[in-house]
Amino acid sequence: MVVEAVRAHNRLHKGEHRLLHTLVHTGQHYDHNLSDVFFEQMPLPKPKYNLGVGSGTHGKQTGQLLVGIEEVLLKEQPDVVMVYGDTNSTLAGALAASKLGMTVAHVEAGLRSFNRAMPEEINRVLTDHVSDFLYCPTTTAVRHLADEGITRGVQLSGDVMLDAVLNFQQIADKRSHILTTLGLAEGNYILFTVHRAENTDSEENLVNIFELLAKTRYPVVFPIHPRTRIRTTQVSALQALLTKVSHSPNVLMIDPVSYLDMLALESHARIVMTDSGGVQKEAYFLGVPCLTLRNETEWVETLEGGWNQLVNVTSGQAHPLLDSLWNKNGVYPSSSRDLTLFGAGHAAEVLIRQLVDSTSQAGN
Repeated sequence: MVVEAVRAHNRLHKGEHRLLHTLVHTGQHYDHNLSDVFFEQMPLPKPKYNLGVGSGTHGKQTGQLLVGIEEVLLKEQPDVVMVYGDTNSTLAGALAASKLGMTVAHVEAGLRSFNRAMPEEINRVLTDHVSDFLYCPTTTAVRHLADEGITRGVQLSGDVMLDAVLNFQQIADKRSHILTTLGLAEGNYILFTVHRAENTDSEENLVNIFELLAKTRYPVVFPIHPRTRIRTTQVSALQALLTKVSHSPNVLMIDPVSYLDMLALESHARIVMTDSGGVQKEAYFLGVPCLTLRNETEWVETLEGGWNQLVNVTSGQAHPLLDSLWNKNGVYPSSSRDLTLFGAGHAAEVLIRQLVDSTSQAGN
């Protein structure tokens, strides 16, 4: 997770505007392929600060983040503190800035799963309620904020994640060799990910998920998240299943992969199975059917046309849905996707223009 401290400077000459920004990497995500590789593979400036917080309980992690981010903000004195998404870093950045009287801009505002058992839902709601500028990826997100009485500073920007997918998909196809390395055929495997606390912290859910993997008849690629890997060593009921999955000829468990490799795996998969909000979105953007291993989603737009379907992991729904999607009958997506729901790839330019205009007006 990255918190951006933004200094906005108006260039009066020729009406140009310039934004200077300082990247703060909190270290909440610290695995190389979930962190450093982004700065290696993408045209991103290296973070000026890396807080190196690492993992821990929600309270411990958020507390350490608050201390570290506050120190950076006091030193940098930014005009705007921009936070992204719904992680503990997001909430800590928003709280630290708001308590210092600094302007907070939340990118990906207004998302709601309406499941307060999800740590991400708590982070979203609290961040939105202390933010000054709220950049919403969809009209649904705008409505959610209005329902909570938040209308000031709300902007429909579109989704910057779609911008990224459209910009980097072709680059991923040229530079990634992950399919060749893993011996995969295009359109002939399932990409599987799981890391959400509602699944990894639930012994019942985790056992059901690994039973699903153990019984699958189709090729599965499973980049295993560090959180999930740790949990597999802590749940005794999983050990026999884990051994079975590890030795299954159909399941390939691998370490987390880089962003470009993940895009390549997503775009060429036959089906995506995940509990990740980002992965289910990327599957929709790339036109790959998705089964989301949750009871609800904050990205309801992806459900349209059957591109994304929710699966309760304890219900026994997964196998018949998987069979139907694999064989392209029954519940296979029935309509085309509508990327305009997410800004059609122009979210970043809309967001920056609105941010410049807002900070310009505030400075006058």
